[in-house]
Amino acid sequence: MVNSQISSGRKLSKVEGLKERSNFLREPVATELRQDTTHFSEDAIQILKYHGSYQQDNRDNRVKGQEKDYQFMLRTRSPGGFMPPELYLTLDKLSEEYGNHTLRVTTRQGFQIHGILKKNLKTAIASIIRNMGSTLGACGDLNRNVMAPPAPYKNRPDYLYAWEYADKIADLLTPQTGAYYEIWLDGEKAISAQEDPEVKAARQRNGNGTIFHDKEEPLYGEHYMPRKFKCAVTVPGDNSIDLYTQDVSLVVITNDQGELEGFNVLAGGGLGRTHNKEDTFVRMADAIGYVSKDEVYDLMKAIVATQRDYGDRVNRRHARMKYLLNDWGVDKFRETVEGYFGKKIAPYKPLPAFKYHDYLGWNEQGDGKLFLGISIENGRVKDEGNFRLKTALREIAQQFALPMRLTANHNIIIYDIEPEQQSTLEQLLDQHGVSITPETINPLARYSMACPALPTCGLAIAESERVLPGMIDRIQALLDKLGLEKEQFVVRMTGCPNGCARPYMAELGFVGSAPDTYQIWLGGSADQTRLAEPYTDRVSSHELESFLEPIFAYFKQDRKPEESFGDFCDRVGFDAIREFTVAYESPKLNLQSDTGLVNEVILPEPSMTKVNGKIRYRIGVRDELYERVKAAAAQEGKSMTQLTTEALEAYLKKK
Repeated sequence: MVNSQISSGRKLSKVEGLKERSNFLREPVATELRQDTTHFSEDAIQILKYHGSYQQDNRDNRVKGQEKDYQFMLRTRSPGGFMPPELYLTLDKLSEEYGNHTLRVTTRQGFQIHGILKKNLKTAIASIIRNMGSTLGACGDLNRNVMAPPAPYKNRPDYLYAWEYADKIADLLTPQTGAYYEIWLDGEKAISAQEDPEVKAARQRNGNGTIFHDKEEPLYGEHYMPRKFKCAVTVPGDNSIDLYTQDVSLVVITNDQGELEGFNVLAGGGLGRTHNKEDTFVRMADAIGYVSKDEVYDLMKAIVATQRDYGDRVNRRHARMKYLLNDWGVDKFRETVEGYFGKKIAPYKPLPAFKYHDYLGWNEQGDGKLFLGISIENGRVKDEGNFRLKTALREIAQQFALPMRLTANHNIIIYDIEPEQQSTLEQLLDQHGVSITPETINPLARYSMACPALPTCGLAIAESERVLPGMIDRIQALLDKLGLEKEQFVVRMTGCPNGCARPYMAELGFVGSAPDTYQIWLGGSADQTRLAEPYTDRVSSHELESFLEPIFAYFKQDRKPEESFGDFCDRVGFDAIREFTVAYESPKLNLQSDTGLVNEVILPEPSMTKVNGKIRYRIGVRDELYERVKAAAAQEGKSMTQLTTEALEAYLKKK
């Protein structure tokens, strides 16, 4: 078969033409890389993505009339989040020498380095390749990093199969163009592990029109995929990788002896959307069927070929495979896939309910060794004040040469730890201000995620990573006020509607819609097995407390025993929530003092290292002053906390 849209002569999107003229991802990147400039052209930027890099500029440094502060983000291709110590040390060194001195764990289990200049881009990519890494296919219209549960259970064959097949599916769908090594290693092919003969044979096997025999890219052709394509492999019950958000998810099925039999297959998930464009929407993956282990590669190729040949190449907003599933329905999609597969797909096998796991703290991995999950706020590996996570991880890699697995909630798992190394590792981390006790982490922070957003992401409309910690503090203070201090739920934030931190699966999701303004999504599940829904389009960050307080108060009043916040919102529905919030009046919080009743205002304090927590201070004011501050804050469109802080700062400056 050939791509139905390309062969029909329909007017394709501009990017399709760029791909066709790129000579399988070589140009204009190869030519422009040799030019003494600070940035690439718009055409080259599109092709550069396939090599694992985005051109960005630091918006904090923009000056009218001057050239933008151009820099590049590099993203690793790390199936299952695997990070050998040699590669970690290389990335750490590159981030110090050429980047912004931080690393960022992504929500697809890779690392990002930010701040690389164009003149250093080739050196950086070459170093990654030569140290067991790759950036090929980390961005662009092709298969992205294949995800898998990060838990290194050596006594659980299903987890080991998930790792194995994440690697194999990643290899099967890796671009075959020679452009990557020609450009970044001057044609030298890096020494790497020998490709599995089974995978190589499967890639070359034609099936029923799944590959092009006469092209450098046998599976993708010169047009690659219509848009990005995301895959994951997991085990029954483990939703540490948000399986319902993937284009394709495979679930390992074993027999009673723990031997691999095959995989359940889900398809059609995706979260990217555009504000005010109703034809763009979020969607959960559907169950497609079951495939035996011997035929999994052929089925994966059949699904890729279906999206390759029928995905929308005219309207990029409609190009993800989720729209194909939505437009066709599951039955037609399955029938088309079966045409490429050459046979009927077997029925989907029953599975237990999926649960979210983050694997933080110390755990036994089943072979006498241990693994340690470390929580990283918003995935940012850095040294800041007494908190020196970046230095700690560097010293661990240098001293112990332990492998890592990056998680889908941008944390890190260090594994293969000998029991006698445990106390030494604990001491090292403690000396650098890094807490490893999950119970001491604020649960809201523990289960939260934010995308990088400003200042480097060109798509960001609002802040995300830089403001979420403060927003979490404010939400926690509000919960404390309402007597809900022990509540925990999933909070996620993105600076734009593309959904990189997966806010549409959260119990409380913030999606940037304007500067300092967010669309609010409610009703996802704690285990990320149900989509949230948009509750309101625009809430200013200054209105956070006044917006959320009545919703939380309703939750406290009418929840069922042990009911989570997301389940509550989903059960009662938005109409009931709105009805309650309209009639709600915030109670005054009266505190008895030496001189009478006072009201409480919560003031932010600088972060203090206390097992990754925050210390919050409170100050009391009299009723009359409280009402005046409340009125002034409403008049100026600010929160009472913000207004009070500004007033005190102004007063103290005069002293």
